[in-house]
Amino acid sequence: MDEKRRILKEVFGYDQFRGGQERMIDAILQGRDALGVMPTGAGKSICYQLPALMTPGIALVVSPLISLMRDQVQALRQAGVAGAYLNSSLTQGQYLKALENAYHGKYKIIYVAPERLLTDRFLEFARSSRISLVAVDEAHCVSQWGQDFRPSYLDIPAFVSGLPRRPVLAAFTATATPKVRQDIRQLLELQSPEETCTGFDRENLFYQVRRPSSKKAALLECLSQFKGQSGVVYCATRKAVEEVCDFLQQSGVSAARYHAGLEPQERSRSQEDFIFDRVQVIVATNAFGMGIDKSNVRFVVHYNMPKDMESYYQEAGRAGRDGAPAQCVLLYSGQDVMTNQFLIEKSREVEGLDPETAQRMIQRDKERLRQMAYYCQTADCLRQYILRYFGQQAPDRCGRCGNCQDELERIDFTSQARRIAACVRETGQRFGAGVLGEILRGAETEKTLNWNLSRYDCFGGLADLSHREILDAVQTMVQRGYLAVKEGKFPIVQLGPQAEALLSGQERVEIKIRRQDQQSRKTGRAARQAEAAPNPALFERLRGLRSQLARQQGAPAYVIFNDATLRQMSGKAPDGWAAMLEISGVGQQKMERYGQQFLDEIARWKQEQGR
Repeated sequence: MDEKRRILKEVFGYDQFRGGQERMIDAILQGRDALGVMPTGAGKSICYQLPALMTPGIALVVSPLISLMRDQVQALRQAGVAGAYLNSSLTQGQYLKALENAYHGKYKIIYVAPERLLTDRFLEFARSSRISLVAVDEAHCVSQWGQDFRPSYLDIPAFVSGLPRRPVLAAFTATATPKVRQDIRQLLELQSPEETCTGFDRENLFYQVRRPSSKKAALLECLSQFKGQSGVVYCATRKAVEEVCDFLQQSGVSAARYHAGLEPQERSRSQEDFIFDRVQVIVATNAFGMGIDKSNVRFVVHYNMPKDMESYYQEAGRAGRDGAPAQCVLLYSGQDVMTNQFLIEKSREVEGLDPETAQRMIQRDKERLRQMAYYCQTADCLRQYILRYFGQQAPDRCGRCGNCQDELERIDFTSQARRIAACVRETGQRFGAGVLGEILRGAETEKTLNWNLSRYDCFGGLADLSHREILDAVQTMVQRGYLAVKEGKFPIVQLGPQAEALLSGQERVEIKIRRQDQQSRKTGRAARQAEAAPNPALFERLRGLRSQLARQQGAPAYVIFNDATLRQMSGKAPDGWAAMLEISGVGQQKMERYGQQFLDEIARWKQEQGR
């Protein structure tokens, strides 16, 4: 066994590398810069942690969030690796003590916030130490085209160039379009990097978009499938977090809340309660989650639509990090679009950008919002939509998403589409989708009455369709080029480049509709059966032991062993050290710390079963 695989097994507990890992590790060990685009759960951290243990000197990991650093360092210490983090959560005394320990070579891997890189004390330490590797986690934060742009990431090249000897520079992210990948290469000044993109497909995730009449009822229905299992419910605003969390608690669901408006102590308590499985559900804004390495999240529900596909992919990707099946459900309504438009404009105002830059950023954000809305409205394969958005080819059907498993049928929508386009033309291309819907339905509302909109020939032309169906049709026609949207304070629907071909009868329009617009319960059953442990009783016994050890250690349960490892134990029921070390996730360090206790619990279970 070579050194790489020995460390992989003894320290991290794995028998083989995952896709892309070894290629990145070899490049770093050869002294080459590297860029890895790997989905959540693909093992990006091992790509820099393992070479850090094989090279002299210290590895610095630039990381954006305190919670990410704390989790990573805790996991390293559990594996017997000396690590530390330097960020604003430390007191001045703790920070100075950590730097002193670093000076004396007590740490092999140090996590540091990007804002610390150019401070005097840290620069003094870095320039007097042997830095062999600088790893940039969440590297998409360097790009203004990314969803989590942090200006402090732009300081990384200056920090690296200021060191006596340039270390290897490695960048990793799970969410990067081709444009963002180009920015990472240029803005971090990577030198002929070895690049790998293992793809964006998380095969264990089941994606679904629902359009319920009652989101609260739909949320409770989702949670009923996952009793006793961990999950995240994302909301667009702090107000929604408060409302949904109160509703769940009143409904008997063990839930905690998390958003930036809470006191730091409450945020920390909520996060720890969730990580340590003291609550089942955490209801949160997007302030929660980046880098949270909780492996046994079985579901992520978006109570509101996120503002872009990057955010959705990252947030949904917090489910199923252990590789076991997990569900990602998005509860969509048209109001979500309006809410996000407001949040986009408000956030850019708060940032204090100059008017020209702010307007450019707003238009970019609104285009990404449109792409997100299209995802929610499409009847095509959801996995295909995600993969193609990130520049990856995908088949037309995956067979493993809500749209593929729903019963769909094609209908000829040409007549209705022509009436919609004709209505846009007749009314002078000056109304938004909502008003067009009221005109086409022939609705007697305040607007249609005050503005005398019934005078148009198209008034009531689609009275047999619901307002929602008309809005969906408008969005589909925008996607296909029959209509276009002119942005402004109130977006206006106009004719698109393909409108004339439609109106002149040269084109037919087909759309897909669901025969049953409801959740596929058989899908939920299949997902739960797929994740069931081979011996459920033993699995629960092992989970109980893990919880007990976690409380004693003051560590999250999944840091000891994740659910996937416990499932293997429950299936194979190992009877000795050699057999236990064959379990994926059981390394030499963890075997010495915990292995015998788990073997004893398995032996007791066997005795009780008469085996």
